[in-house]
Amino acid sequence: MTPRGSRQLVTALWALGVGAMAFVWVFPLLWAFSTSLRAPGQLGSQIASLWVHHPTFANFREAWSDAPFLRLYYNTAVVVFGILGVQLVTITLAAYAFARLQFPGRDLLFRLFLLQLMVAPSALILPNFVTIRALGLLNTRLGIMIPYFASAFGTFLLRQAFRSVPRDLEDAAAIDGCNSLQTIWHVFVPLARPTLVAFSIVSIVYHYNEFLWPLIITDTERARTVTVGLASFTQSAESGAQWNLIAAGTVIVILPLLAVFVLFQRKFVESFMYSGLKG
Repeated sequence: MTPRGSRQLVTALWALGVGAMAFVWVFPLLWAFSTSLRAPGQLGSQIASLWVHHPTFANFREAWSDAPFLRLYYNTAVVVFGILGVQLVTITLAAYAFARLQFPGRDLLFRLFLLQLMVAPSALILPNFVTIRALGLLNTRLGIMIPYFASAFGTFLLRQAFRSVPRDLEDAAAIDGCNSLQTIWHVFVPLARPTLVAFSIVSIVYHYNEFLWPLIITDTERARTVTVGLASFTQSAESGAQWNLIAAGTVIVILPLLAVFVLFQRKFVESFMYSGLKG
């Protein structure tokens, strides 16, 4: 076999392997979509098939009426974007301090701050619960949000971006009469926008999918998020083996994130690539 033929064979095998892994990853999602479109009578021997002979949207209507998805979406949006809004402020200020300001013990303090990355979130559930209960914030959206207002990962990511900003731009802003906050807003934030976008994506996806902490901190629909609401809905549907309703509820929950990813896929990839290069 010629060298060119060998390269083509390796490329074909690589593409085949990647395609197989992609199919394994996406198969549960495809199964959920196909099952959500099945009538109850098609859940016998055809349940493992991806082909739907007579699709119906009745499962979505029933699932939507059985669970308060609008309320769950509202709670989730408040929690996710509330956390993100506070995080963008805290990580920007902390990253600027660690990247540009000079004060005793700065590097040691930064290393201690990064220790948060080594602590599993589940290990902090008990102290966080005790604190939230002492504040009287159980079963509230604010109680879900407070433990995530600071982010060591976001601070580290943004600090790396701020360190790459030329000192001349900061000096020019100082000559123009900008104070520290104005310099951050007019110089550092615009240059670090791809990093901020990349972090925002990570934060939104993580907190949208967060399950354990909202489950512990809430006990009614007043503050529950979509993941907890889906678990409650699934428990009631599992008792009757209504897999079509479970699949429909699952699709309703994952559809917003999936739609956002499809619409902004190119922007997502560009943001992560740029932030990685700058880090």
